[in-house]
Amino acid sequence: MTTMKITTDNIDDFATGATVLGTGGGGDPYIGKLMAEQAIEEHGPVELIDPREVPDDALVIPSAMLGAPTVMVEKIPRGTEALAAFESLETHLGQEAYATMSIEAGGLNSTVPIAVAAALDLPLVDADGMGRAFPEVQMVTLTMGGISATPMSIADEKGNSLFVDTVDNEYAEAFARVTSIEMGGACMIGTYALSGAEVREHAILDSMSLAHDIGESIRTAKDRSQDPVEAVLDLTDGYELFEGKIVDVQRRTEGGFAVGEATLEGLADCDGRQLTLNFQNEHLVARDSENGVLASTPDLITVLDSETGDPITTERLAYGHRVRVIGMPCSPKWRTDEGLDLVGPEYFNYSIDYEPIETLQNQIND
Repeated sequence: MTTMKITTDNIDDFATGATVLGTGGGGDPYIGKLMAEQAIEEHGPVELIDPREVPDDALVIPSAMLGAPTVMVEKIPRGTEALAAFESLETHLGQEAYATMSIEAGGLNSTVPIAVAAALDLPLVDADGMGRAFPEVQMVTLTMGGISATPMSIADEKGNSLFVDTVDNEYAEAFARVTSIEMGGACMIGTYALSGAEVREHAILDSMSLAHDIGESIRTAKDRSQDPVEAVLDLTDGYELFEGKIVDVQRRTEGGFAVGEATLEGLADCDGRQLTLNFQNEHLVARDSENGVLASTPDLITVLDSETGDPITTERLAYGHRVRVIGMPCSPKWRTDEGLDLVGPEYFNYSIDYEPIETLQNQIND
């Protein structure tokens, strides 16, 4: 059943690749990696299992951080919050979990479940609820499958915990967001309890192994003095959107989110052009002064260090940083009318119509 074991030797690859898929969000990968490393050192490796082999009626409980990623840089988790939230939900449901899962492919939120899995001797399902990261609770493909985000257990580092039970997933977002603010801007949650059959039908499959492969490709390219950005593009069918230097970052924590924009001045082939990145935890729109919109949500927009290819989260964007911006196609699930209603540009109040990144790039290159 096991596709691979997650160990202290390959956790870096998982964290790096998940941060690439996280489009700037999902929480600080370094913090999550340390949590996972410590748990693996104490309890042993974690089995990453094929979602197609999880029993139909098995209980899978995703574990995640909820809040503004900028807060997590200073508000370091104790490490007990995620376990408390997970076990509280398990007890509330009256059923032992078969496995845990990532709710999104993002730095911290792809490694927190690894820490939980190691501590509880559970496998991790090779899947997630987005194939990338999004800022709000209801923004998962599971919502389109009719799976409820609640009951949701919430815990913080002080020992506070509570349950949220709502009529729909939008209300779950509203109530959980207020709670996260009261808990200091970030908390840990157990949410979207689902069956093995529901994982296969509604989740994004094989996303954790893809994260590992992306991270491995970046590391291997650097070791061989090859271009790590090209290695990522090859694996993800992605596009290089822009190369430049960050000349301005406007960032604020607002309503429990890290919101803002970054401005880049073009370098190399992009000399004379300017790029604007709008983000809400994650990058949502990339606009070029010459070509207009280069990519938009729900397609993936990720900032990589020009030399190392390492992904840079939105809270780490800084003046003077030389970067390459890439775009990657999202899961087809997000390109449906229902998917675009949940996570398309209009939801975030951008007055643009979504066009697939492949279409936009073909228009620019024609």
